[in-house]
Amino acid sequence: MTIGDLQKEFEKNYNKQASHVFFCPGRVNLIGEHIDYNGGQVMPCAISLGTTLLVTANDEGVFRFRALDFPESADIALNPEGYQKTGPEWFNYPLGVIQEFQKKDITLTGLDFLFSGNLPIGSGLSSSASIEVLTAFALNELFNGGLSRVDLAVLGKRVENDFMGLNSGIMDQFAVAMGKEAHAVLLNTDTLDYEYLPFEIGDYVLAIINSNKPRKLVESKYNERFNECRTVLKQLQEKIQAQHLCDIPLETFQQEEALVADPVLRKRALHVISENDRVKKAREALTTGDIAGFGQLMYASHDSLQQLYEVSGPELDAIVDFCRTYDGCIGARMTGAGFGGCAIALIKQDQFDDFAEKVTAAYEEKIGYKPGVFSSVIAEGVRKLV
Repeated sequence: MTIGDLQKEFEKNYNKQASHVFFCPGRVNLIGEHIDYNGGQVMPCAISLGTTLLVTANDEGVFRFRALDFPESADIALNPEGYQKTGPEWFNYPLGVIQEFQKKDITLTGLDFLFSGNLPIGSGLSSSASIEVLTAFALNELFNGGLSRVDLAVLGKRVENDFMGLNSGIMDQFAVAMGKEAHAVLLNTDTLDYEYLPFEIGDYVLAIINSNKPRKLVESKYNERFNECRTVLKQLQEKIQAQHLCDIPLETFQQEEALVADPVLRKRALHVISENDRVKKAREALTTGDIAGFGQLMYASHDSLQQLYEVSGPELDAIVDFCRTYDGCIGARMTGAGFGGCAIALIKQDQFDDFAEKVTAAYEEKIGYKPGVFSSVIAEGVRKLV
């Protein structure tokens, strides 16, 4: 939809024009999965798909939430005392952001919101972080909040953790707030130090393959994995000085893994520590132009997520298994939290259409329905359009 089309939809809902239009992308994580809540380094990038917000003030002291992608709507009176999450509905994400702004003593007035997105919901492309950072960016602009982009990412994570109840790390919000066109973001999730790495992949293209199996993270095993990591860290801290699992070198863990009696917890720790090591190697591969090496690290990451962390599933495995057999693909892995969602792959640009056709047929034969396949542009982070 064009901005003009969206303005017409806004007028249908509110009988007036929106005064401001903002956009926030989704993200894919190139490598470094399930380590952002373990103090590791991750390598996400913002993508061209995302969420658009049209907004204007009202005089009634009410927050009105409407979306073109969801049937639910809500009218919630401005309340300086704060708000309660009312269920799984999408509008709890912007409501949680509003509450965080009020905690910072930033004076808000009533607002009419219209959200519209083209990120598949539950696909692992961070639709929730897109909504959170988008709302925070808009409020910061409208009410002169004075918050930096890093502040907005941290605020969005707080909404996810405290208001929505998901023990996620900072990666998703940071990627969509700080994204840079044609660059990956190498982020230390412990210190929030970051650097931009040019994502120069020659005659390859980054493909996103949506398994079309949605997952709800709060109800999934995500929080279970979070708690498993906390448990195994405590056991390792009996002998190893470390604040996070990712502080532990791989060799040290292998020497001291007897501290962890439970073989499942040992597998969880091995994934986290080895995945953090792969991110460092991936940085080196990108900076030296070793795209084939980067692709091999993607495959190794998927194997670890499948066998050690056990978060992939038959749908994502079917996609990556096909990629291994396709001669125009040099690397593939699940991206995001898993349990469904998306995989990414590096595909020869002139073979992309052939790849899309063949992976669709192979997946449908194995799983019973079609995936979504599209090539992705690495894009800018959250921004004002109008």
